[in-house]
Amino acid sequence: MIPAPFQYEAAESAGHALDLLARHGEDAKLLAGGHSLLPMMKLRLAVPSVVIDIGRVEELAGIRADGDDLVIGATTCHADVAASDLVRSQTPLLAYAAAQVGDPQIRHRGTIGGSLAHADPAADLPMALVALGGSMEISGPAGRRTVAADDFFAGFFETSLQPDELLTAVRVPRHPGPDWGYQKFVRRANDWAIVGVAAAGGRIALANMGPVPVRATAAEQALAGGASVADAAAMAAEGTDPAEDIHADRAYRQHLARVLTRRALEHQKG
Repeated sequence: MIPAPFQYEAAESAGHALDLLARHGEDAKLLAGGHSLLPMMKLRLAVPSVVIDIGRVEELAGIRADGDDLVIGATTCHADVAASDLVRSQTPLLAYAAAQVGDPQIRHRGTIGGSLAHADPAADLPMALVALGGSMEISGPAGRRTVAADDFFAGFFETSLQPDELLTAVRVPRHPGPDWGYQKFVRRANDWAIVGVAAAGGRIALANMGPVPVRATAAEQALAGGASVADAAAMAAEGTDPAEDIHADRAYRQHLARVLTRRALEHQKG
């Protein structure tokens, strides 16, 4: 399909993007790599009257160490996250998750901030950020605020971002030592996960087991209490309420959560 007509604005800086958001209000949408927004526009699921392009704003891209965290600019593409020596050495789960996104074309155009703001509960990076205990840096008229990944995702394709705010960066704790595991079950290579699991530092996050990436808190608590991997994984689906669709019903997704959690914990890398 063809998107509805819209006005195009190219932001010259993060401040300029915020000014454009303030001017156009809820009728505006931000465009970075375009791999989340444009398909929605073609299906008329998103019908912005103004598209604000932030893809050329240099201050919103890049990867750097900042104390105990890595800071990744929101418009940094997935391929750069996956290939970064800094990310691979300090938070390898995130590098691996970025390498699982789509195909090479998508990874070279899609951005980490775009994926997180899109908030698809089946996506790789939201799940990874929850497992890693990451946070989002958000700028708006009231200044800058930081929101933990656990609180950032508010619902199916919904976040805590306000219409006049901009996701500027992602902060991820540096974990060069702890083991990590990552599993997802798909119909075909490059598909969205029917169910996904990311585990790191005692945290376990699940994809497509609810309207947002969810923590397998019962399994986490079992592990912390000394339970075996098998016994902890058996509790991974407790408290989840996954959707049903043509790919899987609720019971099957819960079964997958238990199986994939056990695999992620048994085959951790470090």
